[in-house]
Amino acid sequence: MTEKHLSNEINIRKAVEEDITDIGRLLLEVHKVHSDARPDLFRKGSRKYTDAELKAILKDNTRPVFVAAIDGQVAGYAFCIHQQHINDNNLTDIKTLYIDDLCVEEDMRGRRIGTLLYDYVIDFAKENGYYNVTLNVWADNKKALKFYESLDLKIQKIGMEKIL
Repeated sequence: MTEKHLSNEINIRKAVEEDITDIGRLLLEVHKVHSDARPDLFRKGSRKYTDAELKAILKDNTRPVFVAAIDGQVAGYAFCIHQQHINDNNLTDIKTLYIDDLCVEEDMRGRRIGTLLYDYVIDFAKENGYYNVTLNVWADNKKALKFYESLDLKIQKIGMEKIL
């Protein structure tokens, strides 16, 4: 899928190595939301991927990463992962595109960047023969839950826990 200029200022495209610094900054923002809500699970001041891991992910065709750039600076991203269970004893072999992480810079929210990124992922999935697009959202992340519900995503499964 090619670059998509969605307005005069927002450009959505596949991420490149030069985006790693901006992506890293956004990964810290996302991690803070999680570590503030669940410090028992998430280390404060950390992030999901190191720069070295990001470099490897950007080269992996089964893990496409898309960015929304404004004037060349990354304002949001969507990390995706190809999933398929071929010859599984239990599951069908449908192709699923899993959104591993979607983030829009906090001070850029409200400008439809998240919706544009999500729509881009949906278009990518359709063009590449995926059956569905899935994602997980932490129950404590109320803003994200509301956002995904506004995009008409439905609950597929629910994870539960009992802290001992």
